[in-house]
Amino acid sequence: MTQNPPNLRPDLAPRARYDDSRRVGQPTIGMVSLGCPKALVDSERILTRLRAEGYGISADYSGADAVIVNTCGFLDTAKAESLEAIGEALNENGRVIVTGCLGAEPDYITGVHPRVLAVTGPHQYEQVLDAVHIAVPPDPDPFIDLLPASGVKLTPRHYSYLKISEGCNHKCKFCIIPDMRGRLASRPAHAILREAEKLVENGVKELLVISQDTSAYGLDIRHAEDRGHRAHITDLARDLGSLGAWVRLHYVYPYPFVRNLIPLMEGAAGAGDSKLLPYLDIPFQHAHPDVLKRMARPAAGSKTLDEIAAWRDICPDITLRSTFIVGYPGETEAEFQTLLDWMDEAQLDRVGCFQYENVAGARSNDLPDHVPAEVKQDRWNRFMEKAQAISEAKLEAKVGTSQEVIVDDIDAEGIATCRTKADAPEIDGNLFIDAGTDALSVGDIVRVKVDEAGEYDLWGELV
Repeated sequence: MTQNPPNLRPDLAPRARYDDSRRVGQPTIGMVSLGCPKALVDSERILTRLRAEGYGISADYSGADAVIVNTCGFLDTAKAESLEAIGEALNENGRVIVTGCLGAEPDYITGVHPRVLAVTGPHQYEQVLDAVHIAVPPDPDPFIDLLPASGVKLTPRHYSYLKISEGCNHKCKFCIIPDMRGRLASRPAHAILREAEKLVENGVKELLVISQDTSAYGLDIRHAEDRGHRAHITDLARDLGSLGAWVRLHYVYPYPFVRNLIPLMEGAAGAGDSKLLPYLDIPFQHAHPDVLKRMARPAAGSKTLDEIAAWRDICPDITLRSTFIVGYPGETEAEFQTLLDWMDEAQLDRVGCFQYENVAGARSNDLPDHVPAEVKQDRWNRFMEKAQAISEAKLEAKVGTSQEVIVDDIDAEGIATCRTKADAPEIDGNLFIDAGTDALSVGDIVRVKVDEAGEYDLWGELV
């Protein structure tokens, strides 16, 4: 029996998967994709453009004519990881192009790695392509280099991330993402729907909606209507939920109008045939009003509890996932205890937690009363102990129930790794089936009776 505790860094995307089949003599590019699912989508778009120009994709350094490193700049630890990845690519291949969030600080990168061929910022697709063209000129064969209709995917075939906007208008003091990725820029609703339809037509069973602030979708374009589709998250969720695939919402700020999404969710009264999953990924970050004020966050813990109660009244099966920061500058023991008490009341299903880190350029660096490292570690331990106990109790309550699950993997011993509707890929738990899986295939959606529960994972048998 194996445990699979959730990754506690929500800035990390699932490990990229590459199809590195290529013809003899084909110019070939490698890709190291770091950071969040939004960055993974950027990597997919870059590779799709390169494949359309006749480039092959290499899964290893030795088979590539050059390597693109798509970096993360979310935290200083993520920056260090990006610099390490760039250094490894230089050592193993020698011809490296850097893009992504850390690319917004080119001098920082070239100061450590002056041998990189080029540095571009986040979602600067044309500049990345220009750099590749200079380093490795294209040489397409129009009779062989045909791009699949679905483009290049770095996730398993049965699920896909669907990015609906770029940037963010919030000014949270601990975050520099708006400086790196800019202000909110929403995609037209009809373009999102067309992409989603193509993904479903090509076998995708689950759409994971991502952005920096999903709730704010369409605000920048005044919820414009174009070709019969309005750029508003409620309308978009309704349209996506009608396509027949599971639809999972990530990065949803707890604005009051989020309550309008809940009746659309499967399991809610009046949801009809909607496949909008009863799942919200909401970055609450803290519960004490003074900490939230110092963070410049648009929420208060008591009001959030009222909203959670309202959501559960409408959709009792809803799964709530969130992330929190402990040890934020000025956080007192009393403020931290308020967060623990809030967790007891909120009873969130899935929880991740950061220890606060300074990030170059963040306004929180200048706040007084930074919390000592040993205190942050102690609070993180206590917080995760609380979250783990809540998770274990909630999963124990599912023993004996019937759950619809999606199959993510089947190993050589016939053990199927699946997810319930309450579980997003990589960051949440799994449900394992260890018998009778011969007829299953990856991407199948089947019904399972839960017969055992752990701290984060479930086990069951096919029904």
